[in-house]
Amino acid sequence: MRWALVKVCVAVTTMVVVAFAVPLGLVIKEMARDRAFSNAEREAAAVAPALSITTDRDQLERVVASAASDEGMAVHLPASDGKAASDIGRQRATDRDITTTRKLGRASTAEVAGGSTLLQPTALSSGEIAVVEVYVPESEVSNGVGTAWAVLAAVGVALIIGSVAVADRLGVRMVQPAQRLVEGAHELGEGRLGARVPEEGPTELRLAAVAFNSMADQVVQLLSNERELAADLSHRLRTPLTVLRLNTASLGDGPAAEQTRAAVAQLEREVDTIIRTAREAKPQTAAPGFGAGCDAAEVVRERMDFWSALAEDEGRKVRVAGVDRPVRIPVARADLAAALDALLGNVFRHTPEGTAFAVDVHNGEDAVIVLVSDAGPGIVDPEAAMARGRGSGSDGSTGLGLDIVRRLAESTGGDVRIDSSVLGGTEVRIWIQLDGRAPVRRGHRGSVRRRWHLAAR
Repeated sequence: MRWALVKVCVAVTTMVVVAFAVPLGLVIKEMARDRAFSNAEREAAAVAPALSITTDRDQLERVVASAASDEGMAVHLPASDGKAASDIGRQRATDRDITTTRKLGRASTAEVAGGSTLLQPTALSSGEIAVVEVYVPESEVSNGVGTAWAVLAAVGVALIIGSVAVADRLGVRMVQPAQRLVEGAHELGEGRLGARVPEEGPTELRLAAVAFNSMADQVVQLLSNERELAADLSHRLRTPLTVLRLNTASLGDGPAAEQTRAAVAQLEREVDTIIRTAREAKPQTAAPGFGAGCDAAEVVRERMDFWSALAEDEGRKVRVAGVDRPVRIPVARADLAAALDALLGNVFRHTPEGTAFAVDVHNGEDAVIVLVSDAGPGIVDPEAAMARGRGSGSDGSTGLGLDIVRRLAESTGGDVRIDSSVLGGTEVRIWIQLDGRAPVRRGHRGSVRRRWHLAAR
């Protein structure tokens, strides 16, 4: 916008300068020409009184010498009283031009080498017509014109530079509020809820800033209400959790009892975490850095150890791949564990007993891919399942599991896809970006998937 305004001002000012400077320059040139010929007419008029009195050559030569400061004047006398025609001074005009001026009886100009001549007819005492020729060199006709044009050009350039400076200042006054509005929108989009925009600038931008600040205040209020609601709902779960924890004490010993107690303890920790996070005055909205992430391979091994006991009870075959060495990702350990538990819980919940499943981790150049696949009947409508994963919930599913997975992937710039697995059932692919800035390129997804299939064979 700033440069567009500057360009418009330059164009308008240039047109105005050209519209006024060019005609003014031509007027100056014409004025210089008129001045030069007016001087020539005065010199010719100075000789006229002498011609009306005498035609003596010696006297006329003295008059011509005194009237003209150089050899630019000549007098052409006609033949009379038996005297032949004579010329005093240097003749530059042609005989034809002199004869024509004598016949017409009025002054005229003629172009000659190096300039022009003024031919002024003058009556003699005898009634004949003499012609006074005054030479006007080209340098005298253009005297001062170049300087005047240079001054006009300098004034025009100064006007253009001044218009650019004024337009730039006006552009800054308009652009700076718009830039602050853009920066505020980016900050709010990145999770900095305290971002506000100064209500300055033109009226339209001021109104936009007021609307933006009002929107940001409403967002903060809505998030605060949501945190309070989440904290209240989580707090209500404490009572049934306490009952479950007391009841697990009566289960005795054994693998199933230990797993139940561990699950209840983990559920209590998760509820406490939700309450603490929801009660914070400033929610943590920024994505964790790379150093604040976790080892995906370690988390997968830990959660598979937990679920493998239940898989063994139900006769399910389990395969884990890609967890033999560390795989660092910019995701919190608890978030990845919650996402894996959500997907594996769906496998146990929506597939028959004895259905095999697998978890694979692939470490790419700019992304880590976690695949959870099963040999179940598959998902008839993956798009509807992803829609439920965006919080709508239908068909007996709350959609919270896929919603947890989706938020984890999108917090790094990745995404989630549901496809058919190599086992014949459903495959959920979690794409986790390592740089956390841009989604994984679709072409890269295909190449990574092909490399993973080759490695899995």
